[in-house]
Amino acid sequence: MSTGTGTVAAETASGYRTRGTLPFRVELRRQLKRRRTQVMFAILAALPFVLVAAFAIGGEPGGRNGTITLMDTATASGANFAAVNLFVSAGFLLVIPVALFCGDTVASEASWSSLRYLLAAPVPRARLLWSKLVVGLGLSLAAMVALPVVALAVGTAAYGWGPLEIPTGGSLDTATATQRLLIVVGYVFVSQLVTAGLAFWLSTKTDAPLGAVGGAVGLTIVGNVLDAVTALGDWRDFLPAHWQFAWADAVQPTPEWSGMIQGTAVSVTYALVLFALAFRGFARKDVVS
Repeated sequence: MSTGTGTVAAETASGYRTRGTLPFRVELRRQLKRRRTQVMFAILAALPFVLVAAFAIGGEPGGRNGTITLMDTATASGANFAAVNLFVSAGFLLVIPVALFCGDTVASEASWSSLRYLLAAPVPRARLLWSKLVVGLGLSLAAMVALPVVALAVGTAAYGWGPLEIPTGGSLDTATATQRLLIVVGYVFVSQLVTAGLAFWLSTKTDAPLGAVGGAVGLTIVGNVLDAVTALGDWRDFLPAHWQFAWADAVQPTPEWSGMIQGTAVSVTYALVLFALAFRGFARKDVVS
């Protein structure tokens, strides 16, 4: 059996089943036991407490120059506090767990010199990548769900349960606000698929986990910088970063979906290309570590 060419002689062995190799539950258990996973979730869970402390020290948020923003309604209710936590973290903080969970997964095996032993088990290359990608995306989604859930609980305890106050006027009742926040979380996850694709592709190209994670975060930041260059005009519409806050249209009395639809199309397109490059490149890679 050669891990360099991907040939697996044991595939013909009696009782061998491709789907039985590296089950999702086994990979999930391995990733949950890792210290970086636990630390990342702890940081996200701590953010709402940090914001509550910041508001307690600094006083109630207020509008600047007579302009009221979502941040200024943070203490109106638990729902508002959860929305603000998503607002302050969607641009950068949530990029880190996505890049970490999807970028560290394959590269870390190579850095530990255990990747070739996994392939020698034998675990088919496509199966190995598929298991790691699904678990990585699952942990990323769990991180994005955990943040508003903790924030909603903390915000409700600190500021009470109530409707979601909209900065432009009006409010959403708690049932509607919950539904809209679920839509927001779903869209934030989709918008981060590009970072996941970058991290996963880089993870199959390098033996350095930090390189894959840092590269994905760095390229995401470059996208944000390019989106700020107004001279690019309509070309910015092709940047995933241009649509990352389109979810704000979902927390309006009458939601507007066009921005989120365009953002979803751009993000999914980039992500599918990057995932395909990862699978294609890894299938031909000479694995020696």
